[in-house]
Amino acid sequence: MWQEIKNIFFQVREFLSVPVTSVGNTEITLWTIVYFFFLTIILFYVTGKLRKWIVYKLLEKSKIDLGVRIATGTIIRYVILTVGLIIVLQTVGVDLSTLTILAGALGIGIGFGLQNITNNLVSGIIILFERPIKVGDRIEVGKVAGDVVRISMRSTTIITNDNISIIVPNSEFISSTVINWSHIDRNIRLNFPVDVSFQEDPQRVRKFLLEVAEENDGVLKVPKPDVLFDKFGESSLVFNLRVWTREYINRPGVLRSQLYYAIFEKFTKHGIKIPFPQRDIHFKSSNVPIVIQSQDK
Repeated sequence: MWQEIKNIFFQVREFLSVPVTSVGNTEITLWTIVYFFFLTIILFYVTGKLRKWIVYKLLEKSKIDLGVRIATGTIIRYVILTVGLIIVLQTVGVDLSTLTILAGALGIGIGFGLQNITNNLVSGIIILFERPIKVGDRIEVGKVAGDVVRISMRSTTIITNDNISIIVPNSEFISSTVINWSHIDRNIRLNFPVDVSFQEDPQRVRKFLLEVAEENDGVLKVPKPDVLFDKFGESSLVFNLRVWTREYINRPGVLRSQLYYAIFEKFTKHGIKIPFPQRDIHFKSSNVPIVIQSQDK
């Protein structure tokens, strides 16, 4: 029984000791490959756990922003992975001097085929440390608008108001113009144009518009809302209701709808007329007789 187990063990060892290939003067056996992958899996697992501990345990007490903590943890993990892989290669007996050609080829690959990936990785590091955007910001880049929910080394995830996740390459935030609605704070001012008839008293209109703004819970009391008499339009007096909000930074359309509903109701109640486009046509008198010809012959 024991002899059979011993024989099987020796057969497996001989099988794993068969050379598969060679790197320089180093023979690569099946055992070398298995041992390398085993150590690599352990290395990735340990560095992943270490990154989470650094981000959510060690640096959490320092009150550093989550984006910076994630960047720090990720960079530390990559450094440890690089050093660890070198140690693993030496442990399994691979001569690193023979990898010089491979490293040169990899450098050429990065310069050509991996150029975009490298660009996004560098851009991700810039974003995480320079912080033009951070997790929780309301931003617009190109035609994309939404809340930043995740910043990784290669890309940034944005959630739109329709709950759609949009993955944007980090290089877009470096090369394009980015509108950050909450870069300093989450207070924003919104403008709502309102037209009324020429017959209306501007002071009454101003009073009712301010009442509508003050009655809405989503409008901030400080800074106070105000009303500007914007201009004399072609068919109306044009006012501009300006309000500050924090609650509706992600949903300005909802606040716009609420205010316009309330404005219509307030104006209807107090007899304020909302005009429609109109045009006056003046006919000039003439002494030239008008001749009307019948088509019937």
